[in-house]
Amino acid sequence: MRVFITGASSGIGEALAVYYAGQGATLGLSARRGDALAALNEKLGGQHAIYALDVTDAPALAIAAADFIARFGVPNIVIANAGISAGTLTECSEDLAVIKRILDTNVFGMAATFAPFIAAMQSAGGERRLVGIASVAGLRGLPGAEAYCASKAAVIAYLESLRLEMKTFGIKVVTIVPGYIATPMTAVNPYRMPFMISAPVAAQRFARAIKYGCSYTVIPWPMDIVAKILRLLPIWLYDRLFLHATRKPRGLIQP
Repeated sequence: MRVFITGASSGIGEALAVYYAGQGATLGLSARRGDALAALNEKLGGQHAIYALDVTDAPALAIAAADFIARFGVPNIVIANAGISAGTLTECSEDLAVIKRILDTNVFGMAATFAPFIAAMQSAGGERRLVGIASVAGLRGLPGAEAYCASKAAVIAYLESLRLEMKTFGIKVVTIVPGYIATPMTAVNPYRMPFMISAPVAAQRFARAIKYGCSYTVIPWPMDIVAKILRLLPIWLYDRLFLHATRKPRGLIQP
């Protein structure tokens, strides 16, 4: 098995890398921090390919994809996991650059990750998966998190469109919608995070959904119930419940 993962240097990406390496997979590991990738590769035996790049750099991703395919073959699974988060307020002009950075990384970065692999996966046939990591934050807008919520809502819609496009070619598009996972991204949250699970546990559950080609899955499952309730709430009630919700800290971008 061959698996390419972005955002692999920490959190969910690192946990997925550890899981798939344990299954004997050959990995392409991508993240901005080359030193962290090198350390992870060493931990996993040193035989995997690492690519220190930013997912907003589409040409760099194209080069990485071509290198991985040339060395190991077409991946069975491509996981667009790279994402960043920060509290943002639109009325603060200094937050506009942060808003753009979040949208570029979380939305454009996902498309840039998939783009250089699709033609090769279509030609190769067999069991292929394009996996996008969304978030329950994309289901309803939360105060103080305009950019992050918007990015994850866009990701969910983007993956749905892509799923329809790829059906003809037999490529499964898997949308994974995590609740709270214990990672550096959630470590800064100053509010209660129900049903939180560890990154290694999340990786196992993600891998199961990927294996079975689940079109859309919320993990952990209790958050799926919460998500369904949130989607059904009328606007007036949702506003009343969440108007004064605790905000994510501004100015600190978390990978």
